[in-house]
Amino acid sequence: MTNLLVMREHLKRFYSKYEAYITPVGKFLLAAAAILLINSEIGYMGKLKGGAVVLILSLICSFMPMNFIVFVAAAVTLGHLYELSMECAVVALAEFLILFILYIRFSPKDTLAVLLTPICFILKIPYIMPIAMGLVGTPVSAVSVASGVVVYYTVGYMTQSASILGTFEEDGSLEKFKYVIDGMMKNKEMFIAIAGFVLTLLVVYFIRRLSIDYAWTVAMITGALLDILVLLFGDLMYSTNVSILGVILGSVASVAIAKVLEFFVFNVDYSRTELVQFEDDEYYYYVKAVPKNTVAMPQKRVKTIRVPEKAVKQQKRN
Repeated sequence: MTNLLVMREHLKRFYSKYEAYITPVGKFLLAAAAILLINSEIGYMGKLKGGAVVLILSLICSFMPMNFIVFVAAAVTLGHLYELSMECAVVALAEFLILFILYIRFSPKDTLAVLLTPICFILKIPYIMPIAMGLVGTPVSAVSVASGVVVYYTVGYMTQSASILGTFEEDGSLEKFKYVIDGMMKNKEMFIAIAGFVLTLLVVYFIRRLSIDYAWTVAMITGALLDILVLLFGDLMYSTNVSILGVILGSVASVAIAKVLEFFVFNVDYSRTELVQFEDDEYYYYVKAVPKNTVAMPQKRVKTIRVPEKAVKQQKRN
């Protein structure tokens, strides 16, 4: 445990020292990962799949605010959907505008949640997002997580309907619009996922704020179990064909990742908890103090060896 704490302190110092360089690199990698995953999932427009385009867009994002990455990812997605169907692109654009307004209004600082939620769905570990945002975010972070869920299921539905959209006549734009919108509104799996993620995030948030020992661990496990129950109950009610094994394994992996997050963000020693009571002229105070796990960083010592002057003179004579 001591070695892990030392490693954490080294990482914190390294980041604080080179933050000006690490932050742009992190933005570059995040933007590149988002664009590459979008290209792999819905790569209808060949021009956007070129390595030069991905590199240029990622470099631009590395020097821009985090919210700009969301804009670029949305633009790339719309480009691919336009190549698929103009109607899909128009519907997606309207949806993105609504989600962007809600996101800017309620949780503009949760850029990572908007970007990572669809990415985690592709990587088969989406259940980490409501747990993680419940631990480090606020209740309004549910807007960002829900937006990511909507984007993933909308794009997935449109790509799955590509063959059917191709059967419509060229002048059947209204029928295409109706088909796309009806399919999105009747996507029960999406609404169940939104409900499960929002409930999980809220439960995790309120439990981790309780004054109980191991509140974060209790919040993670409770949130994971709640998410599993909501998704499985929704599957029983509406036959969404959710993989039970996938949900359980994904939830276990999400808790493990959340424990790593806890180590870096909220690592405390409950064995040394202190309960303090004091008063002033107006109130009595009952305070529970839980110390953080800290470790003294090893200091490098430089030992200077001084050679006696007589030895130096003798060496010169020889």
